[in-house]
Amino acid sequence: MRHACRVPQLSKPADQRKALLRSLATELIRHGEIKTTRTRADAVRSQVERLISLAKEGTLAARRQALGYIYDPQLVRRLFEKAPERYADRQGGYTRIVRTVRRRGDNAEMAVIQLL
Repeated sequence: MRHACRVPQLSKPADQRKALLRSLATELIRHGEIKTTRTRADAVRSQVERLISLAKEGTLAARRQALGYIYDPQLVRRLFEKAPERYADRQGGYTRIVRTVRRRGDNAEMAVIQLL
């Protein structure tokens, strides 16, 4: 049993799950919103909010942590330039998850996750 295990497994091995969350976080920061399943949106939300908090901090150590997670260095540079003024008045809650219609093939719950 998985009592008190807070990591969403997403039915994938650890390496595939980490790569999936990295790519979803990278694309969400790049495009501002992505359409995915509800479970994946919930899982990627915490990662993106952590990255935005690092960008608001703005230190060299925070930048290196973000570079280790996000695939695109230009995207990290843009995030660290724009996030502090964009989210200056917020203490958290940088994303919004909006539920959409269920997927036709397997009836999975779909959602759109957006940066505010």
